[in-house]
Amino acid sequence: MQGFPGGAPDPQQLQATMVAIEQACSLIQLHMNPSEAEKVISSLHLSLMPYQACRFILETSQMPNARFQAAGAIGDAAIREWGILTDDNKRCLILFCLNYVMEHANSPDGYVQSKVSAVAARLLKRGWVEFSDQEKAAIFFEVEQSIRGIHGPNRQFAAINFLETLVSEFSPSTASAMGLPKEFHEQCERSLELHFLKDFYCWAQSAVFNTADKILNSNVTIPEERACSAALRLMFQILSWNFKHTVEHASSDAKINSGLRIDTINLKKFECSLVKPGSMWRDILISSGHTTWVLNFYTTLRQKYSYDTLWGDSPIAVSCRQLIVQLCSLAGSVFPNDNGDAQIKHLMMILSAVVLWIEPPDVIAASIRNGGSESEFIDGCHALLSMASLTTGSLFDNLLKSIRHYGTINLLSALTSEAVKSVLDSQSEEETWGVDSLDILLETWNVILGDVDADKSPISVDGVLAASSLFKIIVESHLKAAADSAFEDTDDTEYFHVSVSKRDEQLALYALIARAAPDTTIPFLAQLFSERFARLHQQRNGESDPTQTLEELYWLLLVTSHVLTDSGEGETLLIPEALQAGFSNVIEVAQHPVVALSWSIINFSRQCLDPGIREKYFSPRLMEAVIWFLARWVATYLVPLDVSRGLVSRGEIDSIGTNGSQHSRKLLNSFAWENNQGELVLDFVVLISMLALTTYQGESELQTLTCQKLLATVVRRKHTCTYLVQLDSWRDLTRAFASGRSLLSLSGRLQRSLAETLACAASCIKDPEASAQYLRDLMGPIAGCLVENASRSDLKSVAQQADVIYMVCCLLERLRGAARAAQPRTQKVLFEMGRTVMNPLLTLLEIYKNQSTVVYMILKFVVDFVDGQAVFLDAKETSALVSFCLRLLQIYSSHNIGKVMLSVSSSLRSESQAEKYKDLRALLRLLTNICSKDLVGFLSDCDGEGSPDIAEVIYVGLDIVTPLISLDLLKYPKLSRDYFVLMSLLLEVYPEKVAHLNSDAFARIIGSLDFGLRNQDTDVFERCLTAVNALASYHFKERLKGRGGLNSQLMESEGSGGKVQESISSHFLRILLQILLFEDFRLELAGHAADALLPLLFCEQELYQRLVHELLEKQQNPTMKSRLATAFHNLTSSNNLSSSLDRLNRQRFRKNLLSFLVDVSSFMQIK
Repeated sequence: MQGFPGGAPDPQQLQATMVAIEQACSLIQLHMNPSEAEKVISSLHLSLMPYQACRFILETSQMPNARFQAAGAIGDAAIREWGILTDDNKRCLILFCLNYVMEHANSPDGYVQSKVSAVAARLLKRGWVEFSDQEKAAIFFEVEQSIRGIHGPNRQFAAINFLETLVSEFSPSTASAMGLPKEFHEQCERSLELHFLKDFYCWAQSAVFNTADKILNSNVTIPEERACSAALRLMFQILSWNFKHTVEHASSDAKINSGLRIDTINLKKFECSLVKPGSMWRDILISSGHTTWVLNFYTTLRQKYSYDTLWGDSPIAVSCRQLIVQLCSLAGSVFPNDNGDAQIKHLMMILSAVVLWIEPPDVIAASIRNGGSESEFIDGCHALLSMASLTTGSLFDNLLKSIRHYGTINLLSALTSEAVKSVLDSQSEEETWGVDSLDILLETWNVILGDVDADKSPISVDGVLAASSLFKIIVESHLKAAADSAFEDTDDTEYFHVSVSKRDEQLALYALIARAAPDTTIPFLAQLFSERFARLHQQRNGESDPTQTLEELYWLLLVTSHVLTDSGEGETLLIPEALQAGFSNVIEVAQHPVVALSWSIINFSRQCLDPGIREKYFSPRLMEAVIWFLARWVATYLVPLDVSRGLVSRGEIDSIGTNGSQHSRKLLNSFAWENNQGELVLDFVVLISMLALTTYQGESELQTLTCQKLLATVVRRKHTCTYLVQLDSWRDLTRAFASGRSLLSLSGRLQRSLAETLACAASCIKDPEASAQYLRDLMGPIAGCLVENASRSDLKSVAQQADVIYMVCCLLERLRGAARAAQPRTQKVLFEMGRTVMNPLLTLLEIYKNQSTVVYMILKFVVDFVDGQAVFLDAKETSALVSFCLRLLQIYSSHNIGKVMLSVSSSLRSESQAEKYKDLRALLRLLTNICSKDLVGFLSDCDGEGSPDIAEVIYVGLDIVTPLISLDLLKYPKLSRDYFVLMSLLLEVYPEKVAHLNSDAFARIIGSLDFGLRNQDTDVFERCLTAVNALASYHFKERLKGRGGLNSQLMESEGSGGKVQESISSHFLRILLQILLFEDFRLELAGHAADALLPLLFCEQELYQRLVHELLEKQQNPTMKSRLATAFHNLTSSNNLSSSLDRLNRQRFRKNLLSFLVDVSSFMQIK
């Protein structure tokens, strides 16, 4: 082929290359010496101009894997060498790949053809901006001819497959990496969208039209069916395109009032985007009756194969349904501006066809259970979800009424009912259709009911009745499943577990359905609870087993928690709007269903305080549900936003009229505090918390919920915390924590959490002295106990005893929790607590130098203590804290804690490495906290004698830590990030200190930066560039002032004549140029690289010129040499670049470097 790159081929060399690649592929398939085989294959990919060899392999080899590798090598080499290929070379490579695909369309090795298609698509995109419209048209001419079926169905399929690959290549989410800036990809994407996508769609549409009759009239599978499936798939893919460059007509009020949504809804589990190709597509998608034709085509096929229950899974059926579902999402100016009439008719037409896939739900569900295909049912559910995403609840409900006597929501209710039954009745893990369809259907309910503000009347009265009926079916089905599982010992009932997030998501969606009809669903739940409570009361005096009833109560507690409350982690919770707006006929508070249901559950929960009843009925699992309910209920009903913030006073609430929903709203916002009920609930919360923490020992899930959910909730909200700290039960809890032993059985994590919660409560005590005394009473005994332990005369002899170690660990965890609770009002007391234990901690660090757990806890306490105190301390306190930290670091270092001995066994070395990793992360965070801006700011204002030099302290700490950090440890991502965060911060704030480091410390810092600059972690690489920028900028500015800067620090590196000494700036200039020119470099980091490179160029202009000259002299290709010389010239000359490091000059150099990298990336990585 004329113009094919690579020069004149040597037949013997081509044959030898093919044999080597085939042997390597065989070895990999046989799992024999794979590393050597991969080297052979890699050599082909990385070799210069491998095109003739790859072509020979593709055209000659009988081994598909070898042909696959040859195709990949063409793509890799062409992208890498693009800058030195001629225009003829580029076109020739693309046409060769396309011709190969067409000529081998009958080949059974489809994956080879797909690879060659992908290479053609990739190369076509790479040259997209360079090629003229005529050149593109010439390439696409044969493709179009093949798609229209002129050259037979096999070439038709191959051409469609190529376009599918091309569209994928141009889509940002699936584009291949080319080392080019984002702007290039955006330019290609825009061009394809505006000038080619519609044509591609028309070609695919033509292919479907041309093959449809043959398919419908044939009684056997024909090649046209494969081409038709591919064309439908391509049409679906094009309609999945993210259209960005269309002009939309303004949304009229009439269109909005018609019930159509304007904006895309964010779904929880599924992707949903409106398809807005614009008015230019109206003729082929709307005016031509395209949707009607596709629906009729599928319906006719469906009728033809009605005898085959598995036809729904065939490629043509799947592709056609995907297109139909995607057509549901058409929106915007593709429809005429007729107030939404055309779009509504479009949706009704699709629904009239889709309803055949999913109705009647019970019959179809039975068919699926008997072995029929479920894919049509699931696609039908997807279609409903798409329609719901485009319409308000009322319009969605009306869509079906044109062909049925009931609404779409009634159908949705029936479908959801069948899906729930399928999920709960399924005995096979392989039968997932119920789960899949239920997820889609619940998401549809979420779309309809979730956005109340957008649609004040989301569904009709019939829809409300359907939702009520569905919720009852859901509850009854789950209660039956709970009762049936009561005596099972397997883990198959895990979905009932409190902490399972999927179950919680599902229950939250059930709750939305319940809130759509609160007037019936809340009394229904209250009735179910009442029946179960009565049944338990009867069973208490009888001999019947209450297990099934308790399982039902467990599930009822979970679902009721979701119905009455929202999750809202970290937010101030409100009573659900649907509950506030409902129950307009309720007059008395006692008659309000929400109130009655709430007190019914709380009164039942109170019975756990009776030891006899608790032992018989309140298992740890049921207690988890009770605690979880209380946490959500207290956060919602004891802290209504309007009352707690004073926006609506109690008197104002009482003044609201006694009619309608406003009265119901008043009742719900005030009932919990009437007659001191709120204080009684809080007292019960404390009592049940104490019970859960002491009586249910070892139940970690229950105790975690108690500490981190229930107690944290009541303390975090000041309105409840103010009452809480006045309760006798709360004082009993704090005394038990401070001085008792009943809470010592909690895990370390819970000790820490409980201490933090109890300490945080101090900020809710209004009197400052009382608040301080509360903290002293709470934490004083704990700090005193630690001091006492560290001061024992027999400490060395008893320190290693298990009970002593356990006690020390408990105390440290509690101190750490309190340290994390530092707030302006409590900081002074907590700092005095910390000061009290400073010397004892150093003693314990000495004693427990070989106990990694204790060492780590000491370090973590100090990290949290410094972090919490840094913003509050004055200079004197800061001096004491920093001095303590320095002594801590010195002791840690003096005992070689963290040192990994190479002589020990690999398993012990691995364990030691993990312990060292944890310690070092804590030390790095400690140094970072000390270096924080707030701490440094206080010290800079103090000129008193004896004040520590914070920079000296940090560099001493760094000198202690860095010897313990090996390059192997830096491969741990979290440790590496912490280390380089500290490094970049230090070198930015104190670059001048580098000049005074000893040679070993200096070498370690520079060595770690060298490592970071070659790290695959983007954040680490960026931090290192920031550090290099700081050093180079400082060095340049110091030299401008006539000072030495960092000249005193020299690096030892390998030169042509052996080891040579060089400056920091020359060292990093070499490294950075090597990375930019010869290694994979991510263009999004070009700005940070430019900031680091600019001061290096200013510092080392002579070296830079010499390196450029050497690089140019090595280039043997004149074209390459000329382009490279021009690129280097423009790098330092374009955009009026000056010898300054001001912001404007840095911005100019950023542009220069980005242009430089784009220009040279196409040929500089050639090996």
